[in-house]
Amino acid sequence: MVNNNFHTQKISISIIGAGHVGSAIAYALTIKNVASEINIIDIDEERREGEVMDISDGIAYVETGVVKNGTFKDARNSDIVVVTAGAKQKPGETRLDLAIQNKKIMKSIFKKIGTLKPTTIVVVVSNPVDVLTYYIQKITNLPKNQVLGSGTTLDTSRLRTILSHKFGVSAQNIHGYVLGEHGNSSFIAWSTVSIGGIPINKIKGFTKQYANQLETEVKKQAYEIIERKGSTYYGIGLSVANIIKAILFDQNLILPVSTKLTNWNGVSNVCIGSLAIVGREGVKGLWPIELNATEKNKLKKSADLIKSYL
Repeated sequence: MVNNNFHTQKISISIIGAGHVGSAIAYALTIKNVASEINIIDIDEERREGEVMDISDGIAYVETGVVKNGTFKDARNSDIVVVTAGAKQKPGETRLDLAIQNKKIMKSIFKKIGTLKPTTIVVVVSNPVDVLTYYIQKITNLPKNQVLGSGTTLDTSRLRTILSHKFGVSAQNIHGYVLGEHGNSSFIAWSTVSIGGIPINKIKGFTKQYANQLETEVKKQAYEIIERKGSTYYGIGLSVANIIKAILFDQNLILPVSTKLTNWNGVSNVCIGSLAIVGREGVKGLWPIELNATEKNKLKKSADLIKSYL
């Protein structure tokens, strides 16, 4: 049974992993004032304590109750568990290269946590996020709607940001999605993209050449950042905070999260970036958009690639 009383209770969020990504998520959640308690959990105690101390120094300026050193027992009883731990992507590596190693890490983490309370929602961020979302849903035995991955939310944000610069409008007025694997087989679903209500293919300055260039740019963005500073974390921190806010405030946002599909645009039995309605129950349902034939083919190819790593 899913908890429908978040708004009347103390909200506890546990973040597994105090690295750059976990800490960025903790900071974003703190300043968004969505929780009574944020637990940061990591086997590296000094790193964890340092991040908790640093974020806590600003508690006087927000409404978040407390950011504290957490334990796996805290995670067991949390409303939301965010998973960011795992091997880090190195220059030249794809996210899928991390699959075998990070599956072992997830198994160890959830063994330490033990049985989660039945209302817990797990948000998976560790890469490869689609593979690990599927794996964590399987080992926790939670309902599939309560385990979701960050999917292509960050890729979609990158798309909207780049288009906003190109056409000189706010990213908030740009709608459209990157779908598929959070990785090299992702694709822009151009049939979903519009700016201020105008389909992208009807906007002056948008060409097939630019579309191809932009798709490459969106895919390469993470690699460009990793080459320059070692890892990406601010963008994903904000993306995940947005997902969690949608859950806690029951916003029913349509987001391209990774969730297990059953015949969505012809794809089943895989977790992949797809359009889901996100609210208090986690994934409340899939948005029944009909992709065009080219997009369906790309989605299937991406799904088949992910399945080869399950």
